[in-house]
Amino acid sequence: MTVLYKSTQETEQLVTASQAILQGMAADGGLFVPAEFPTFDFDFEEWKELDYQEVAFRIMHVFLPDFTDQELQEAIKNAYDEKFETADIAPVVKKGEQYFLELFHGPTLAFKDLALSLLPYLMVTAMKKNNIKREIVILTATSGDTGKAAMEAFADVPNTKIIVFYPKDGVSKIQEKQMLTQKGENTFVVAIEGNFDDAQTKVKELLNDQELAKEMYARNKQFSSANSINIGRLVPQIVYYVYAYSQLVKKGEIQSGEKIDVCVPTGNFGNILAGFYAKKIGLPIDHLICASNQNHVLTDFFQTGNYNKKRPFYVTTSPSMDILVSSNLERLLFQLSDENADQTREWMQQLKTKNSFSLPTKMQEKWTDFEAGFATEEETKGAIFQRFKETGYVIDPHTAVAVHVAHQFVNDRAQLIVSTASPYKFPKTVVEALTAKKSTGNDFVAVDELNKITGLAIPQAVSTLKGATEKEKISFSVSQMKQVVRQVLELDK
Repeated sequence: MTVLYKSTQETEQLVTASQAILQGMAADGGLFVPAEFPTFDFDFEEWKELDYQEVAFRIMHVFLPDFTDQELQEAIKNAYDEKFETADIAPVVKKGEQYFLELFHGPTLAFKDLALSLLPYLMVTAMKKNNIKREIVILTATSGDTGKAAMEAFADVPNTKIIVFYPKDGVSKIQEKQMLTQKGENTFVVAIEGNFDDAQTKVKELLNDQELAKEMYARNKQFSSANSINIGRLVPQIVYYVYAYSQLVKKGEIQSGEKIDVCVPTGNFGNILAGFYAKKIGLPIDHLICASNQNHVLTDFFQTGNYNKKRPFYVTTSPSMDILVSSNLERLLFQLSDENADQTREWMQQLKTKNSFSLPTKMQEKWTDFEAGFATEEETKGAIFQRFKETGYVIDPHTAVAVHVAHQFVNDRAQLIVSTASPYKFPKTVVEALTAKKSTGNDFVAVDELNKITGLAIPQAVSTLKGATEKEKISFSVSQMKQVVRQVLELDK
């Protein structure tokens, strides 16, 4: 079968994978999903011998069929190279009774590297395939990690510009410095006075601004996105679930075909949705455990069937999950409604205009793939401390949320924790959790303290930040984001 893509809000028009990647979002405001999911006849006695790049090729060869084998192999080779500090790319380690899928060994120390290292190659190839001569302008909102990973990936890529918006007071100092020190004449980073949801909502609005699109076309430009609303971000994330399972079989931790549970710290829902897609294509996953922090809108949704974004917003120690509008949930709703685009559009409209929507009881009965829970700030710190005390393993606060929630769903199946970031991205939080003392220094003092306490090597991506030259920090209100885009693109000249 040849995989094509359709919108969650209008299912008649089909596009190729390369067209979906270039557009980022569908013109109707929906998100692209496979028109039909392929299934894989996984023989893990064979797959366990494949390296990460080979697994990536086998998955993407099916999901991105209008890319040639040579194009995919070249993209994968360039994406997953020595920029990752381990040849395994995404190693699986056992600590205590839990298994950790480490997704933080890339250049920006977060799971976003696994997809964003590949996306520029896919996008440039897609431009050639579709005879696109225009400049591609990447608009991205970030809660901390996507911004740096996207800028790192697109820096100095010909015929592209990337503009990243982040909440001024909603990321760690290390995350902010990573963004402000990014090199590349085509990279732009802007703080906004608001939270991630504010930035993401505005970015989606700009991506769907038809008048702005016409103006850009006249200037030989077009928008796309590096957020997980882009299917080119989501498909590569399926890969590491398949690779992780294969490695568990290879290590003799599970038998081929044995079901496992996967716990994912979740904000925008893209990472756990990739796990759901992996299950749909045949990976033996039983439950996907959705782990939230104090902004537990998703936990409440899975427990009640009501999604309500009108609630207090908390700035937490796991900032990449400080999200109340989980964009990728739309893709799950589309699946659960039996691909009812009208119903999906109605829910999204209700969320926009009324701040909430509710699912009928019959749909809630389809939660069989998911469990959900959340961790408070104290429980997050407790999980960091306990994991280190018991095993000597150091985890970041997002992974700690998953560790705490996973304990609520222990059974006789193997539990895979998706570890999404290096503890060195959040050193003050980790040091305070390990010492039970308030850290008085800045993040770079905390980096040295964390190294002394744990002996964990300081990644080069952090050690080189200290003396790096920062871009000027600029901040605007959300209402000024369109104006910023116009200025960067010189549309008024």
